[in-house]
Parts: sequence; structure tokens; C-alpha cells
Amino acid sequence: MADDRDVDSAYAESVGDYSESTSIASSIFDYQYENGRRYHSYKAGQYFAPNDEQEQERLDLLHHVQSMVLGGELYKSPIQEPQRVLDIGTGTGIWAMQIADMFPMADVVATDLSPIQPTWVPPNIQFMIDDCEADWTFVRTFDYIRLGHMGGSIADWVKLFRQCMDNLKPGGWVEVIDFEAWGSTDDDSLPEDSSWHTWQTELSTAAEKFGRIMNISPQIKGMIDEAGFQEVQHVVYKVPLSTWPKEKHLKDLGGYMSLIMTEAMQAYSLALFTRVLGWDPAEVEVLLAGARKNLQNPNYHLYTRLHIVYGRKPPEREGL
Repeated sequence: MADDRDVDSAYAESVGDYSESTSIASSIFDYQYENGRRYHSYKAGQYFAPNDEQEQERLDLLHHVQSMVLGGELYKSPIQEPQRVLDIGTGTGIWAMQIADMFPMADVVATDLSPIQPTWVPPNIQFMIDDCEADWTFVRTFDYIRLGHMGGSIADWVKLFRQCMDNLKPGGWVEVIDFEAWGSTDDDSLPEDSSWHTWQTELSTAAEKFGRIMNISPQIKGMIDEAGFQEVQHVVYKVPLSTWPKEKHLKDLGGYMSLIMTEAMQAYSLALFTRVLGWDPAEVEVLLAGARKNLQNPNYHLYTRLHIVYGRKPPEREGL
């Protein structure tokens, strides 16, 4: 299983993959620092969010909330005993490690721009520093490819899904999971002149100018359909952004989401607002302070949606 790991991507072939058994170029750890946050060095500037411990804790909490929403499930696709799994944008690697434990006979490959994953991991997992927007050069195809929380990260989704199709085995599955990057209300309780509304509007504008769509999740199903996947399913969950619901489970969920969003506001905004929109960091913090105050207002019934879309690569026809 490990024989082809050193040639499984162009990057791994040139400098080695990120594991105990191989060394990685020291430049990968020459992190970029900006406005008090730490950012990745590989393909520096391509991704808006930091990779420091503060952000890693937020990502792990996001995984916990996702687990709460899904009742502990790790996936929705009807996969059965996959032999090869690819996790794109793995972040801290927490999902990839859990799927590796669930399928100990599977070879799990997890890629990211940042080497922030732990060293002690299941023996069947391999972390790679790789750019999913570059041309893929994997030697072997996969049974299941997962993309998690990639909104605002991808410039060319059409190319990305084409590469997913090309790197899946016939009958293999692709699955995308992401929250909407937009807070909504059903009762128009959030004023349009609120700091929250200004923040999310400016964030969307900055991402678009950066060449990426932040609130991409509502569009994913259409793109997976257009890519030629079959049996496409789209599952949506409404998730409160604060503790305004009366029902206990939703209130607890909203409490976690409030913590996540309190951290996400700065993580998502600093680079985009200062680099793209030309704001001063102090201006950003003033807006974020107001948006956080709006988030904690129980009269604003804010929620977002978690989208999960999965589809199957057409199986090979008999006799062909």
C-alpha cells in the first residue's frame, strides 16, 4: 500500500509527503505572518484563512458541530468498504483520521496546503501537502473523494469536479459538505443596516474580487450534475447561529455555532478585507465587533444551512 506514496502527486514526488518516514521541505514551515495571524507558505496568498492554533481549534469544533448535525455520521454516500479514499482540504485531518479508523483496510490520502496535521495517526493514512487546484497526478484512482468546507477556496470548480471524475474508479462517489457562508432569518429579524449584514456582504464581495465564491454551497449540486455524476443527492440541514432556539438540541447547536462564528469572522475577514478591499485592520475589527454583538442578540434569529451533495461516477458498461 505504501509503495506508490512517493509518486502519488507531483508535490510528493518532488519533496516527499508529510509523514514520519519522510522529510518535507523546510520552506513549507516558513509560515507567513500578517495582522497577528499565521498563514501557510506553500502557495502563499492563495487561501484566505490562517493556519495557526486558534484556527485549528475552530476547525476541530466545526467538525464536532458537523457530527452533531449528522448524528455522528462521517458521510452520506452509500460507500461500502472503500479501498482508496481521498480527503481534499483536510485541515487538521480529524475527519480523515476517523474515516481511516472506520475503514482500517482502506488507503486514506488527505491533502492540504498546510502541514498542520498530527504525527501520530492511523497506519493507513497519508497526509500530503498539495494544491487541489493544480493538475492531479495520482497514480491510482479512488473509491470515494470528499471535499469539506471549501467555500471561498476554489477558483475553478468545474476543473476540480472534472479532476474528481477522472480520479474516481467507475462507480466511485464524490461528496461535498459545506455550510452556507451567509446568515439568514425567516422572520426578517436582522436589520439590513446591521453590522452582520454589512460584514457578510463585504466578505462576499471581497471573495468574488479575489476570484472565488464564498457562499458556494447552494451551487454545488448543479455543478456536480453538470460534471456528469449520476444518482446525485442533495441534503440540507438548517443550523442556528446562536442560542435563540427554544429546543435544547438546537440551542446547544447554536451555542457551538456562535463560538465558531465568533472565531470565523476574523479568520475569514482579515486577509480578504485588508488585501482585497484595502481596509485598515482596525476598521475590520470595528465591523467585526458590531457583527459579534448582532450574533449574540437573541432577537436576531440567525441561522445557516449545511449542504451535503454526493454523486456517483457512471460505472463501466459491460462489454466495453
